[in-house]
Amino acid sequence: MPHISLTNQLPGIAALLKDYPEPAKPMLELAQVLLRGDSTLSEGERELIAAYVSSRNDCDYCQYTHGATAKHLLDVNYDFIARVKKDEADDELTPKLKSLLTIAGNVQQGGQNVSEDDISRAKEAGATDKEIHDTVLIAAVFCMFNRYVDGLATTKPKDDSLYDERGALLADKGYGWQTDV
Repeated sequence: MPHISLTNQLPGIAALLKDYPEPAKPMLELAQVLLRGDSTLSEGERELIAAYVSSRNDCDYCQYTHGATAKHLLDVNYDFIARVKKDEADDELTPKLKSLLTIAGNVQQGGQNVSEDDISRAKEAGATDKEIHDTVLIAAVFCMFNRYVDGLATTKPKDDSLYDERGALLADKGYGWQTDV
């Protein structure tokens, strides 16, 4: 049961965005820029970073929604997404993506937990300054999104297939279309 009264039955952040349109617009615009804007990281890799951080924050709605989106964009299965979130997919990730997930995980713990060694490893693996920047920003923004969703105790879908449906929709359309959530 959400901590505040909501006028709709939507799950997760969708309920908050629908009832509170003032912050919804810039939040959706930021998600669109970070997850679908110009980047040398694929959209799927960026969604995977969002799912990874959300799993570390124990935000079920976000980790499953963005995991489903990554699944559709990367054309992988849910087992792969689960292994990534558990740090058990190292052999299946590029060294660059592995190093960026390490940075994202450290940001989730606290911004000062990102070390010079983390940055050096990422650069040695081929990550650019922009990719490192984008990873840190995605991780930081998803910490905020996760706390927004869970801090107000939004509901979660009762049917797991809804995550897959939402993930397919986000993979296809991104975030900019959701002005009326």
